[in-house]
Amino acid sequence: MGEFYPFFLVIFVAVLFSVIFKRFNVPWVITLIIGGISIGPYGFDVLPESQILDFIAQIGLIFLMFMAGLEVRLSTFKESSKNIFIVAFFNGAIPFVTGLGIGYFLGFNLTQSLLMGIVFISSSIAVLLPSLQTSGLIHTPVGRTVIASTIVEDMTSLLLLSILLRTINPDTILPLPVFILLLIASFALLRWILPKIQWFFSDHKSHKDPFQQELRIIFFILVGTVVIFELIDLHPIIAGFFAGVVLSGSITSPVLKDQLHVISYGVFIPTFFVILGVKTDISVFLTAGPILAITLLFIAGLLLSKIFGGWLGATFAGFSKKQSLYMGYATIPQLSTTLAVAFTTVELGIFEASIIPTMVMLSIVTVFLGPLLTNRLTKDILSIKNG
Repeated sequence: MGEFYPFFLVIFVAVLFSVIFKRFNVPWVITLIIGGISIGPYGFDVLPESQILDFIAQIGLIFLMFMAGLEVRLSTFKESSKNIFIVAFFNGAIPFVTGLGIGYFLGFNLTQSLLMGIVFISSSIAVLLPSLQTSGLIHTPVGRTVIASTIVEDMTSLLLLSILLRTINPDTILPLPVFILLLIASFALLRWILPKIQWFFSDHKSHKDPFQQELRIIFFILVGTVVIFELIDLHPIIAGFFAGVVLSGSITSPVLKDQLHVISYGVFIPTFFVILGVKTDISVFLTAGPILAITLLFIAGLLLSKIFGGWLGATFAGFSKKQSLYMGYATIPQLSTTLAVAFTTVELGIFEASIIPTMVMLSIVTVFLGPLLTNRLTKDILSIKNG
């Protein structure tokens, strides 16, 4: 059977499950993962293996991190930078120590334990922004601080991840200090040159772009950044995120943003999440075995450390008790970075495939619970703002 059937099956599942589960208000990402589970080897086992499909999923992973990077606005740090870094420090350091400690407690090696700590640092901007927008808190001091501190945490976790993945690569030739300096220099250079490349290739004379040249330019820049960063042993997911951060200030056209959203969330990102579901072995949860206990421990550890870290950091930054608790709740959701790390570390052989269902369940619980808890405090936060 050719390659079209597996791709058709993945797209069909993405469409069908999105329609079905939308009626039950199930998050879109979760429906795609469930759809992937249903057609994978741990479900009905109807999806043939396909290297092309795996490659499309890898592109989807890069686009996922790129779109997360586009949500970053470096101008956000101009105001209240001290409070932002206070919240980010506590809401990153406490979860990191918690994840590291749980890893050691479970008998993980140092690399695996560090990866768990790095995962605990991050929070999902993709889940956080819609919640802040709909609640009306996005332009308040609480909203701006939550967004900016989350950006700091995400960038820190990805920087640490890039260093860790690079140190365990036996083929690397660059000493670690040289790599870090080269990474910082590359980011600074890309921040300067990528907007200029975008401007140079864009057609400034015509407002019409029937052949989507500008979209192609962004795609070219993204793939080029991944290729360049691979030369210094930087994983593609880091390159994708950094490319998004660099271009976040120069992509201002609503039309181009819509086009990027269509191409990423229309094809590539759904394929990644479906394939992630295909590789998720849910049978480990059918018995009260060690995987279930590990999953519950990770979920409890992340929830408690994120809530406490956010609350403590916001309290030191001078926010009220309810505002501080809100910041702890808002940073609970784990999505893009968590699933990207799970997928990547299994591909690299750092973790067994059994870690994927644990990370998927962690994402499911936190994506549901974060918005639910923050919504309960929204009215109180707004009353403080208006009072």
